[in-house]
Amino acid sequence: MRNQSIFNTLSLSEKFKWFFLGQTVSLFGSAMTPVSLAFAILKVKQGQHLLGYILAAAVLPNILMLVIGGSIADRYRRDKLIRLSNLGSGCSQMGIAIIVLAGGNPYTIFPLAIINGILGAFTSPAMRGIIPELVERKHIKQANSLLNLSRSASKIVGPALAGTLVAIFGGGWGIAIDAVSFFIASIFMSRVHIPSHPVVSKTSFMHEIREGWSYFRKRRWIWLITGAFALINAVQIGVWQVLGPIIAKNTIGSTGWGLTLSIKAVGLLIASLVMLKLQLRYPLRDSLIAVAFGGIPLIVLGQGFALPYLLIVTAIAGVGQTISGIGWDTTLQQAIPRNKLSRVLAFDDLGAFITIPIGQVMAVPLAEIFGYKMVATIGGIIFILVALIPLLDRSIRKMNPEKERFSS
Repeated sequence: MRNQSIFNTLSLSEKFKWFFLGQTVSLFGSAMTPVSLAFAILKVKQGQHLLGYILAAAVLPNILMLVIGGSIADRYRRDKLIRLSNLGSGCSQMGIAIIVLAGGNPYTIFPLAIINGILGAFTSPAMRGIIPELVERKHIKQANSLLNLSRSASKIVGPALAGTLVAIFGGGWGIAIDAVSFFIASIFMSRVHIPSHPVVSKTSFMHEIREGWSYFRKRRWIWLITGAFALINAVQIGVWQVLGPIIAKNTIGSTGWGLTLSIKAVGLLIASLVMLKLQLRYPLRDSLIAVAFGGIPLIVLGQGFALPYLLIVTAIAGVGQTISGIGWDTTLQQAIPRNKLSRVLAFDDLGAFITIPIGQVMAVPLAEIFGYKMVATIGGIIFILVALIPLLDRSIRKMNPEKERFSS
């Protein structure tokens, strides 16, 4: 019973335990893929140009299908949807691993990346929307903190292990481990059963999408922050995910880059532990201030500071990212009615992620015109400023979900 004590201490349910275990296994596998795939693609001819397009091939269909995925998650069983999407993701990731291990044509990765993106569009709204069905409302923040704890731990181990595997064996094995983790996660998720079936809606599918959009656009505090993250994510992904490995290849190498990603996860881990007990009086204000620290590593990367400095600021950014993520998800999950939650979360994801493919595709062309380090530095400055802009709205600065009632 010792391994269940943390769930008992936090008054979290048995079904949440299995959900947590399934998520943890999947997260540990997925944390290996960014490093493994990036350096596998960079080995081929024109790899630095191809990398951004492959990443965009997964993100773009994900974004386009998010609203449909969110509506389906509100209409049908979220637990079954998660299990099926895990199985599908495992198959597509295994296909990518086989292509990389066999030294196949990297262009054959594109259709599998597209499949991954589509499956993710069904997974994300269901995963975020199922939490209020697994735990009581008062325990939502603790549940999110615990999930962030496993996410942080996976990002410590995954990138470092992936960097080592890339240096010794190449990138394919890390992707194969990710594929297996999806299959294992699906087994754990088979023990997760939400308490009831959704009420079968008599309205049309398009009416439900419009209903979710109406709720989203009428909440100024939601769309202001979503809009800010649209630009933040484009900068973050373009600089950190695309230019980062390219800059690292010529400076700190794959091992150093893997270590950097792992150190960021140390900050995520520390903050997740703190957030198990810490209460944010004004979660949206605190979340935006915290996430602004994420721009500092981009500046340090661009200015070419030594690895130890990059590791320090990356760890601090990890702390800020965790505080922001938990504060934002908890506020949304407490504020939005369950029967609209996945749809509204899908519109949040759609707005925040829709610019990511632009960042992925434009990062290298801009870097070749203005210089890799210049683009990284300017990107970091933009990141910080945009994160703080929503704080000009008083309702965001002063919002306290524990004291306010949100309309349905």
